[in-house]
Amino acid sequence: MKINSVILMLLALNVFIPAALGLSFSLEPQPELGQLRDFKGSELCQVAENSKHYLQSQGQDTFAVHPGKQINDQITLKRVEHTLAFICQTYREDVRAKRQSRLHDKAFLKQHFEFVRWRPDKETAAKIAGKSTNESKARMLNNIPDEEIFLTKYYTKLLDGSPVKTEHYDQALYALPKDEQGLSLAQAEQQKEHLTRFRFTRQQIIAGALVNDKLAKPLVWLTEEALHDVLLQGTGVLKVDGKIRYFNVHRNNGITYDYTIGKREQPRYWYFVETPEIMGYGQDQSSKIAIKPQVTFAGNIADLGVGKLIMVSYRDNKGQVSRLGILADQGGAFDNNLFQLDLLVDSYRGWSDYHSHNGHLPDYARAWILLLK
Repeated sequence: MKINSVILMLLALNVFIPAALGLSFSLEPQPELGQLRDFKGSELCQVAENSKHYLQSQGQDTFAVHPGKQINDQITLKRVEHTLAFICQTYREDVRAKRQSRLHDKAFLKQHFEFVRWRPDKETAAKIAGKSTNESKARMLNNIPDEEIFLTKYYTKLLDGSPVKTEHYDQALYALPKDEQGLSLAQAEQQKEHLTRFRFTRQQIIAGALVNDKLAKPLVWLTEEALHDVLLQGTGVLKVDGKIRYFNVHRNNGITYDYTIGKREQPRYWYFVETPEIMGYGQDQSSKIAIKPQVTFAGNIADLGVGKLIMVSYRDNKGQVSRLGILADQGGAFDNNLFQLDLLVDSYRGWSDYHSHNGHLPDYARAWILLLK
């Protein structure tokens, strides 16, 4: 009775209660925000519009198309769609009126949105840290503050590649194996015991498992180190014969990502497809959401639902910053992970290039899910 009474009282106060009764999400009437910067309203609108289209056209994807399993039933899909539509409405009205973007105005955002504060699931983070063989990762997971999520950053790797195999470029990004061409994801799942995609680990494919019998078509060739980077990031931006080409993950070998081990040890392997731009979440390649740097978050879509408008706030070398983005991407690291978001920053050659542009960004930030009032 006491627990039920507490729940009823919290519902009366409009508090959001996750399924596990951990108070990870709650309305915050007067959030303290910083200067709204480091994102473009035009690109936020593009990702919002692409995400709204996914919600409206892919209702069969119950993994991602839902109001949010870890928040509560006050959020509906229609409300999420209206929130995304309002982003573009506001951006376009401001452009037509030739005025400064109201998406960068704290008072405007507080007037039109409810802010649902997200506090991290530190218990799960600590369990993962205890199993991790990476000391740095374990330390960062153990140091997640009570009031802030773990804010990581990801980028698309700028790489060189070759249209043919060479001594230097000796690893391929493979298209879906030939025995799966033309099969839908559902059809492939029904036949998985007989399909090439599910037969090999990453290490076996690197060793040449697909080569001799030509089981899959190589899309482009790159170095082994570059291959591990692209498999980790999910997208490769490759300069091939002087031309920039984009490659995105398509389907994997069915092995779960292991958060506790490094990228080279991961048995999970992805097959790729060439795309015209950077793509985020999608149940299959034809439905993936086109995304943009600085306004896209990857996260736990299974629990939060795709298309959530999210604000993060943190202090950098110029002061307190708040910024908006859309949850439109995911990754294996976010399975059962409600303590982390991954911000898509840009495309870079490597760590030094990335760090010179993003070294000022912190590891933790306050976070809110925004919903149109």
